[in-house]
Amino acid sequence: MDIVNYLRTMPFAEECFPFGPDTAVFKVSGKMFALHSIHQGRPIINVKGIPEENQSLCDVFADVIPGYHMNKKHWVTVFLDGDVPKGEIERLIDQSHKLVYKPAKRKKPNS
Repeated sequence: MDIVNYLRTMPFAEECFPFGPDTAVFKVSGKMFALHSIHQGRPIINVKGIPEENQSLCDVFADVIPGYHMNKKHWVTVFLDGDVPKGEIERLIDQSHKLVYKPAKRKKPNS
């Protein structure tokens, strides 16, 4: 399964193209959790992450950089044709989705 199809399988994910036909934005609950595009001629995704972990990812992988056109503390850009294993990319997508998707908490009935 390619990464775009993986993004489409995320629960309640919506795909839209607010920046034009070459940039797919994936949202959940109206908030972006991933962006797929081309940067410097290479396919990328931007995903939201945990700030402390984002810096570590940039240190470990040459093909992870601070989020391109994003808040560089909270987002990273991953080059999909580089040194980041597919399983790690999927983990980052899962994490981004979880960070953004906050289902409404149901009130417990009073006993």
